[in-house]
Amino acid sequence: MNKKVLITMVMLTGMLCALAAGTTGTAEAGVVKSVVFYLPNRLFDVLDIVRLRLRVGPGLSAGASATEVADVFVGAHTSMYVGLRGSRGKPQIPWPFGIDNRSGAEISVIDETQSNVYADPLGFGAQAQLGIIGINFAFNVYDMLDVLTGFVLLDIAKDDF
Repeated sequence: MNKKVLITMVMLTGMLCALAAGTTGTAEAGVVKSVVFYLPNRLFDVLDIVRLRLRVGPGLSAGASATEVADVFVGAHTSMYVGLRGSRGKPQIPWPFGIDNRSGAEISVIDETQSNVYADPLGFGAQAQLGIIGINFAFNVYDMLDVLTGFVLLDIAKDDF
């Protein structure tokens, strides 16, 4: 028999045995997935630490935060942005562009806003939109902790693939 055919048959037999075992294949897939996505997940975690978005679009809004307990926002904007996305909050690719929208009012934990932006509950930042130009900056403390724990495969932010 050809050596390549024999190796292929052995590999297929191993995969079929793993599938037949049920949970064994799932456990192995989790380990393989963790190894394959280790470097991309660490890179994405580092990119989560800072949000710096330059925005273009209509709106009038202003806000500042020093954790979720000490934050304020008022206004409305719907803008396209370019820059560092910041916190993801769930497994997503942190593309350096997108749509940033928020409307309503917030003082501390009383939040009556609608938004598509995930905010780090321990983050510090500021944002403003004046007419068609805006900026959104934040330093995300929780994501910094996520980077440190991510080196030992603990995903406290639940944003790894």
